[in-house]
Amino acid sequence: MVRALQGAVKNDRISHAYLFSGPRGTGKTTTARILAKALNCENPVDGDACALCESCLSIAKGTSLDVIELDGASNNGVDDIRDIISGAWHNTPGRWKVYIFDEVHQLSKAASAALLKTLEEPPSHVVFVLATTDPHKVLPTIRSRTQHLEFRLIGADTLATLLHDVEGAAGLGADDATIEAAVRLGRGSARDALSALDQLLATGSISETQPEFDGLFHALAHDDAVAALRSLAILAREGWDPEQLAENFAGEVRQVFLLQVAPEVADAVDADRERLSAWGEQLGLARSVRILETVGRAIREMKSAPEKIVMLEVAMVRLTKPELDHSYESLDERLTKVERGAGRTVSPPPPPAPALRPIGSSVGSVTPAPAPSPKLEPVVSKKDDPPESASPRTVETSTVVSEGSLSIDDVRERFVERVIPRTSRSAQLLLRSAKVEALDGLLLTIAVPSEEMRQNTELIAQGLKGALEHEFKVPMTVFWTVDASLGGAPAPTRRVAPKPALIEDELDDAEESVLVVDSVADHLITEMFPGAEEIS
Repeated sequence: MVRALQGAVKNDRISHAYLFSGPRGTGKTTTARILAKALNCENPVDGDACALCESCLSIAKGTSLDVIELDGASNNGVDDIRDIISGAWHNTPGRWKVYIFDEVHQLSKAASAALLKTLEEPPSHVVFVLATTDPHKVLPTIRSRTQHLEFRLIGADTLATLLHDVEGAAGLGADDATIEAAVRLGRGSARDALSALDQLLATGSISETQPEFDGLFHALAHDDAVAALRSLAILAREGWDPEQLAENFAGEVRQVFLLQVAPEVADAVDADRERLSAWGEQLGLARSVRILETVGRAIREMKSAPEKIVMLEVAMVRLTKPELDHSYESLDERLTKVERGAGRTVSPPPPPAPALRPIGSSVGSVTPAPAPSPKLEPVVSKKDDPPESASPRTVETSTVVSEGSLSIDDVRERFVERVIPRTSRSAQLLLRSAKVEALDGLLLTIAVPSEEMRQNTELIAQGLKGALEHEFKVPMTVFWTVDASLGGAPAPTRRVAPKPALIEDELDDAEESVLVVDSVADHLITEMFPGAEEIS
């Protein structure tokens, strides 16, 4: 932007109208004054003003007749613009007559229309500089007739250099910590940074200008909901507004996020930068993103909440207790914790199930099952054992397993033969089309054919978890995924266990045929209308 303006003045290619836009305190009006100096300077140097001639000194004092500054908020009527336009045609002592309109977006529609006519056919010796923080509110016809230059927020290093220069020129005696705090409070605005420096020097305290969030960061890093609520209560008692508190905390978390992803973009400097970098290492990138998103949602919800602090408290509890949050980010965080802590503790085996009585027999005729021995060893049949030695009725016994003793093939076989039959009928309809994809420690990945079926797995999750724990005697975590190829593959079949000898017509080596479907709706239709064919 500076090079463009210097080149225009040096090469005498001045535009009749400029539009300066950007955030507050980034130098729009100051640049307009410098441009006016360069245009009327008696001894310009490479397109810049000398700042020593009479014209430059009068413009700096605000007494020059060549520069007219107007506030769009105060002179926004059509009559005010007409008076300005009529005066623009009068001669000026200098070479150029410069009109600086501040906050031009606040002009009324009639005033903007009147200004537009002059911008279309301006006097040859007049330059208009329009400054605004909201360029989208300026009429498109006005923007199209100006040369638009966009101002941006100033970097932390540049602001620190500016404040050090001001402190040295004015002899303020501010230390580095005070200047660092002013840079942080300025948030890229030179005017806000200078105002913050003035305030800090007047109060003589740095801590009162910014909430202390280290306690809150510590609570989030250690998932301590009580400590998080206690830190919020302390900040609230200090008089911080909940919305201001949430916005300031979101700003610090943003710096934590940027320091992990793109450190050169972060605005934090010196000790503040080291402190936030340390918190970033403890929280991690995924946790930092989730905190930023959760606090952002809380800020939006505060707009219509009767008790604003409650929204922030709920957000902190959700962050420290992921089981209360049903978002995908929270689920991923919970799975990560399970993967890290899986296998460290194994729950004791449940007590043996009571003996089952065959149908039709009396209560007294049932012989109680013998008590299990303290230590069970698996029975391995030898090749030389005769077939007659095998018992006609075999009782399957599940033994306690550990994380390392499980194999994917064993889990797949036992999942089909023993786990699925222990679930409800609706769960069996869904699980018959599923497939065990992988086993990582105690994290079991199961694939289903469609996204609809994956969403319905929440309804059977509790029953499946109980069936898995009953079979493998360890708490297993299930992660669901979608594999569209399962829709066309034959469903896994399971072997039917031999029925009791008291029941007639025993079926040997029976197999149950399963119809493969790809949605819950198809399951229900198949169950209600067996053998039916859908024709439309």
